[in-house]
Amino acid sequence: MNQIKSLVNRLKEVLTEGKWITGTNFKEQIVDVHWEDAILNMHGLNSIADLTFHVNYYIAGLIIVLEGGPLEIRDKYSFDYPAIQSEEEWLNMINKFCVDAEKYIALVESLPEEKLYEFFVDEKYGNVLRNINVIVEHTYYHLGQLVIIKRMIREADNNTDVPSV
Repeated sequence: MNQIKSLVNRLKEVLTEGKWITGTNFKEQIVDVHWEDAILNMHGLNSIADLTFHVNYYIAGLIIVLEGGPLEIRDKYSFDYPAIQSEEEWLNMINKFCVDAEKYIALVESLPEEKLYEFFVDEKYGNVLRNINVIVEHTYYHLGQLVIIKRMIREADNNTDVPSV
């Protein structure tokens, strides 16, 4: 299997279609979350909405670069988004994540293999391959958090003896 196909498969597994490594994927975990649960901060942890925005912030930023634009994303802004105040706003965030994930996967799939070994914007960021792998690893990290937070919320909803958070 060539490197591009392998990367595309890894991206699909973690972002939109996967079941093999974790038994789930990011999209699957967010589509059934009610907006009030999505914005809930349990025990000082990031909310599901926070994690969704954060992961998509990097995906959206890398889309711009893969389309020939500048690298404008900055870590300090990766959790900055307007507060979600309705189901519609949450569904819009989910939709943006899904659309951007699919677009990012398609852009990676269209890359010529030799592009993987070129510097990503600047030598200090390593090559394109490294940056694609970082998206996979970063998303798995936050997917694990999301699954745990979702479980905590659902357990709290099902147990009336649990103190409010």
